[in-house]
Amino acid sequence: MFKRLLSVFAASLALVGWSSIAHAAGCGIGGAGTTQSIAIGHTGRSMRVHMPAGASGAPLPLLFLFHGSTGTGAGMLRNSHLEDTSDRHDFILVAPDGGIPVDGGGFVWNIPGVPTVTGQIPTKDDADDVAFVGQAIDWLVGQGCVDASRVYATGLSGGGRMTSWLGCVDADRFAAIAPVVGLRAGNPLKSDPQTPDPATCKPSRPMPVISFAGDKDTTNPIEGGGSGYWQYTMHAAEQRWAQLNGCTAAPTTQWVATGVYEERYSGCRDGADVTGRITVGGTHTWLADNEAMWTFLSQHRRQD
Repeated sequence: MFKRLLSVFAASLALVGWSSIAHAAGCGIGGAGTTQSIAIGHTGRSMRVHMPAGASGAPLPLLFLFHGSTGTGAGMLRNSHLEDTSDRHDFILVAPDGGIPVDGGGFVWNIPGVPTVTGQIPTKDDADDVAFVGQAIDWLVGQGCVDASRVYATGLSGGGRMTSWLGCVDADRFAAIAPVVGLRAGNPLKSDPQTPDPATCKPSRPMPVISFAGDKDTTNPIEGGGSGYWQYTMHAAEQRWAQLNGCTAAPTTQWVATGVYEERYSGCRDGADVTGRITVGGTHTWLADNEAMWTFLSQHRRQD
């Protein structure tokens, strides 16, 4: 009898403990303040998921963090320090691996029509990363974890290009984007690579954009050139997004921090401003101001 009572008591404690974790996380995928690898539905893929320390039962904003070419989601979490930002501002942070594995380790993203850093253009046999991201959003929303109107994306280098691509082809999913050393507005035009190809970036609605870059980046130079996937300038990308968003005010430039200036296009439809922050002397690394990024992103909600 005594053993049975102990068993019932232990089971009750376990149930209370699990309920507390589930409530703290706002869903059943992990405890508040934790990061773990989570299998995403029936996709056959998983991703690192960080639940903020202050998570409660309500659905939360979601930020996708895309690693650079040949990187991993776990490595990107370490390098970006966005888990700390997530804990301060109560948003869920997820970091998947790209769908195309690379010899020697790491992954790249499937951005159709342009070569990856391996020099190969993705084929129909490669994993569809846009589809996976959409499935991940649906799954997280279905788990009761995410506010579908507050889904955002950021990423470094190739992950920044993936972020830009999602803004072009999946704007119905995202409230705003924040590429880091990777802002694009479609693929380079084949007949004139210094120009974005308008046929490859047709967002269904205005997309707020904040981007970060360094003026000494030799991998994805802000003045253009570089690899086949890059070519046109950061200014051309900003101008194209401003055009797509219907921005009417003259662009402005101002210093926002020591060694950092901001280019902004405003007066845009639905408040979808386009902002670029350039670090003087900055190179090809995570040079985003995480607080400024989240301040910008969190102002925006996707309107149905």
